[in-house]
Amino acid sequence: MADLNRHLLNDFQRDFPLTPTPYATMAQALGVTEEQVLDGLRTLTEAGMVSRVGPVFRPGRIGASTLVAMAVPAERLDEVAALVSDYHEVNHNYEREHRFNLWFVVAAASEEQLRAVLQDIERRTGLKTLALPLLTEYHIDLGFNLTWE
Repeated sequence: MADLNRHLLNDFQRDFPLTPTPYATMAQALGVTEEQVLDGLRTLTEAGMVSRVGPVFRPGRIGASTLVAMAVPAERLDEVAALVSDYHEVNHNYEREHRFNLWFVVAAASEEQLRAVLQDIERRTGLKTLALPLLTEYHIDLGFNLTWE
């Protein structure tokens, strides 16, 4: 993997530049062009190493969000996970060893939009979603040091 891509994956998990031209700011910090930064992010996205570039807001501060669980037949898990991942409102999903084996977070501009996404997932998959609203807030730092030799 190119050195630039390593820096893109590692260096901006936190403190993403809040400037009118964040990619140019990143490029300046890395000693490359803005186009190289954008090409690198595009390559990482196409390779499945980056699912999205964007802010993470504390729950309830803006819009609406919920944790969702689904009981998906094992033979459909890959299909349903791919479908769920295609929604812009879903920032990640993962498999768990449980009857409810697919879990994901949905974040939307409003409660109505959140409900519409869940209803659309149910319509397209033929499976029920179980929304698990936040009762107690915990801060989990999801940034990981990705430097390696």
